[in-house]
Amino acid sequence: MKRDELRSLLCEAPYDALVLTSEISRRYATGFHSTAGAVYLSAKQAVFYTDFRYVEAARAAVTDFEVREIGGGKSYTAVINELIEQDGVKKVALEDRMLTYAEYMSWASALHATAVRLEDGMERLRVCKEDDEVHKIVAAQRIAEQALEEVLNDIKVGATEKEIAARLTYLMLHYGAENMSFDPIVVSGANSSKPHGVPTGKEIQAGDFVTMDFGCIVDGYCSDMTRTVAVGHVTDEMQTVYDTVLNAQLAGIAACKAGVTGREVDGAARKVIADAGYGNAFGHGFGHGVGLEIHEAPTAGPRGETPLPAGSIVTAEPGIYLPGKFGVRIEDMLYVIEDGCVNLTEAPKQLVIL
Repeated sequence: MKRDELRSLLCEAPYDALVLTSEISRRYATGFHSTAGAVYLSAKQAVFYTDFRYVEAARAAVTDFEVREIGGGKSYTAVINELIEQDGVKKVALEDRMLTYAEYMSWASALHATAVRLEDGMERLRVCKEDDEVHKIVAAQRIAEQALEEVLNDIKVGATEKEIAARLTYLMLHYGAENMSFDPIVVSGANSSKPHGVPTGKEIQAGDFVTMDFGCIVDGYCSDMTRTVAVGHVTDEMQTVYDTVLNAQLAGIAACKAGVTGREVDGAARKVIADAGYGNAFGHGFGHGVGLEIHEAPTAGPRGETPLPAGSIVTAEPGIYLPGKFGVRIEDMLYVIEDGCVNLTEAPKQLVIL
C-alpha cells in the first residue's frame, strides 16, 4: 500500500509527519484525483482532507487514508495543524520539488511545527513502479497504439497537421483514455525537423515524413510514443536517416538494464547516429522516465549519471533533425529489469509509406 511506502520515509528521515499538497503527490498517495486537498501522514494517523466537491467520491475510492471534508470556512493549514497538535509532531516534511517557493513558504510559516524539506523522497518512491502502475501505463499505451493504427487511414495528401492531431486526441478518448499525456505533436515535411513542433494548418504533401508524438492517461498514468511515417514515397536520404534512427534506438534498448547509467544507454544510441555522420542532428536525450508525470525520473540522457533502477520505466526516443528538410523520431517505452528491459510498446517500427 502507498500509505506504508510513505511511512517508510518516516523511519529513515528526521521528521515526524508528511504533508503532501501537490496534485501529483496526493494522487500517488491516495490513488484519487482532485484539484484540491492535503494528505497528512504520521505514525499515528493517515488522513486525506478534501472539499465538498470531491469528498463523496473520495470516500468511495480511497481505502488507505481516512477521508475528511474540510468545511466551516477552515483552511487546509488549520486542519493539518489540528492533526499536528493531536500527534505532538515537532517536524513536518513538506514537498519542495513539487511546490513553488511561495507555496512552500506559505505552508512552512503557517504550520505549528518546524517544516523541513522532503527533497527527493517522493521521487525515490515513484521511480520504481509497482505491478498495478505498470498495468495502467501499458493500458494507456495500448489505447495510443489503437489510435495510431486507425489514424494511419487519415494521413493523406491534403490532410493538415492539426486535423491529424485532433483525430489522435479523439481516438484516444474514444478508446477509454482519461486525458492526453500532453498535447499531441504532429509535424510534417520541413516542420518535422522541429522535435517539439506544434501542429499547424500545413497540408501534408507527397514525399513528406509525418512525425507523431503522443500518449494518453489511464487512471493517472501516462503513455508516450512516437512514430514517423512517410506519404507516397521517400528519398534515399530519408530512408537512410530513418534506418539510422531505428538502429540507434535498438542499440540503446540493447544497452538498457538495471545498474547501467542513463548516460551509458544514451551513449550507445548516440554513437550509432554519430558514426552515420548525423551527430549534430541529435540534440536531445535518449529518454526520460514516465509515470504519473510524462517527464519524471530517471533520466536516460547525457546528464543521466544515476544507474537506472529495476522497476523504472524510461522512453527510448532518439531522433535526427535536419532543419529545412525533415526529421525522424521513433519512441517506445522500456520497463527496466535486472538483466535488460521489456519493451512495453507493441506498435511496429518498420518504415510505413502510406
